[in-house]
Amino acid sequence: MKKPTLAARLIVWIIKRINHRQLLLILSLIVGTLGGLAAVILKNTVLFTNNFLHGLFNSGDGIFVFFAFPVIGILLTVLFVRYFVKDNISHGVSNVLHAISRKKSRLETHNTYSSMVASTLTVGFGGSVGLEAPIVLTGASLGSNVGQFLKLNYKTVTLLIGCGVTGAIAGIFKSPIAAMIFSLEVLMLDLTMWSIIPLLIAAVAGATISSFLLGGGAVFQFSMPEPFLLANIPWYIVLGIFTGLVSFYFTKTTMGIEKFFRNFSGIYKRLIVGGFILGVLIFLFPPLYGEGYGVLRSLLGGVPTEIAEDSLFYGLIDNFWIFIVFLLAILFLKVVAMAVTTGSGGVGGIFAPSLFVGGVTGFLVAKLINLFHFINVPERNFALVGMAGVMAGVMHAPLTAIFLIAEITGGYELFIPLIIAATISHLTMMYFEPHSIYTKRLAQKGELITHHKDKAVLTLLQLNHVIETDLKTVSPEDTLGDLVKVISKSGRNIFPVIDSEGHLEGLVLLDNIRDIIFKPDLYDKVSVKELMRTPLSTVSSDENMESVMRKFEETDAWNLPVIVEGKYVGMISKSKIFSEYRKVLLQFSDH
Repeated sequence: MKKPTLAARLIVWIIKRINHRQLLLILSLIVGTLGGLAAVILKNTVLFTNNFLHGLFNSGDGIFVFFAFPVIGILLTVLFVRYFVKDNISHGVSNVLHAISRKKSRLETHNTYSSMVASTLTVGFGGSVGLEAPIVLTGASLGSNVGQFLKLNYKTVTLLIGCGVTGAIAGIFKSPIAAMIFSLEVLMLDLTMWSIIPLLIAAVAGATISSFLLGGGAVFQFSMPEPFLLANIPWYIVLGIFTGLVSFYFTKTTMGIEKFFRNFSGIYKRLIVGGFILGVLIFLFPPLYGEGYGVLRSLLGGVPTEIAEDSLFYGLIDNFWIFIVFLLAILFLKVVAMAVTTGSGGVGGIFAPSLFVGGVTGFLVAKLINLFHFINVPERNFALVGMAGVMAGVMHAPLTAIFLIAEITGGYELFIPLIIAATISHLTMMYFEPHSIYTKRLAQKGELITHHKDKAVLTLLQLNHVIETDLKTVSPEDTLGDLVKVISKSGRNIFPVIDSEGHLEGLVLLDNIRDIIFKPDLYDKVSVKELMRTPLSTVSSDENMESVMRKFEETDAWNLPVIVEGKYVGMISKSKIFSEYRKVLLQFSDH
């Protein structure tokens, strides 16, 4: 008999001595700490890479460095992903959502480090994306793999994914509340005490480990420069509308550019075209280099002209209107640079770019409002609120945006304008686009987990688990007598009519022929072809369960045939779906 492995003995020991709830609390602490530690490592490796590369050149070479480094970084990322990882690690948040909805919350082991390495190469070399999506994927993978190692159920593994994500976001921003809300709002976790307590533990663990290793100040922190005045509320409403429109531009442009790059036949074509475009953009507008937090520090630090320091336009920035045009250019081109970076093979996220675009938007709106000499709105406050507005619109996460900006400013004095701008931006964006940039692809496939519990459970149901293949079939050439013999051997009341090539011709329902099956004189006179009926609808093997249930509602049928490449493979019934629904609901819900 084979001796149990050390891992198997460890699992048995844990199960015997620790109950499930205690185990979950311990694991949330461990996973949150690991997520925070991963965030610290990623931030430091990117900073070290950036400083090392800039140290190789003197200040006079700076503008040419902006052209070359991002292209090199994307090339190294493409080589790493293609020849080492051999898996898709772009769009980290979307990958996590897909794992939750379609892969039983299972993420690959390499996700615990691969996105960190790839994003270090992309962002460290100046790619115009953020680090938050890669660290979300890393934290989620840590939680998933711990849960898989201990052979925990789907619901617990999903919660551990949330704990890993929460710890990672709390570590990178030192914003525990915003990190917890991100997991509830973006990952669509259930808002219950069963989930909140582990998430809180993970958030505190992630923020604490980050503070311990990086010091007390936040990695990205600002003080409230000016007090909030009620008289400025109408202008914050204007800002909310404007950031909502900018969010729509952000999403549509990103999706359009990434679709453009997907049309290229080879990855190296994408790399050459994307690298050239990105190099030119960053060469002309150096603020587009890297994550962009330096630009926000300049705007919020009261020295906005610093953002053009390495630019070809620096000598012209003293002119007000040229400065406004410069701000507009980096606002709109940041989205292009970000999408080109990811489209050409780089790895990174939209979190930092959305803050960048929001900060520039808020500052720009305030500048334009202040052209009216009888109005004086605080430009730096507007930049902070603009950050929340664009984040709320692009990510469809207004609560995350509100609490993140509140926490990085060290207080809640801006709470009212943050709520106003984030809410209006989110509603404006919802008018044009009901799905966030994270969820749009999954929603189109019907694979998106939502807070609507019925729809969430339907998303988790797999069509191949509910197809019934034990139904007796008949041929259209069979007689009523042949059909009666089949009926006598079947316990079902529906009989698919299949031709010699396996195509579905129709259905015979027992209820429709009950009045003639006991008339032997008709057995040789009536054919199955005369008795069959065209099905009210059919189901394709690649349809999602929400679409299947919609067909049941529209047709009022209890059974529908399933077709694969035009051929019959089985039937799907409401009763079978309800049975599977109850099983999944027990895993998905509190019980």
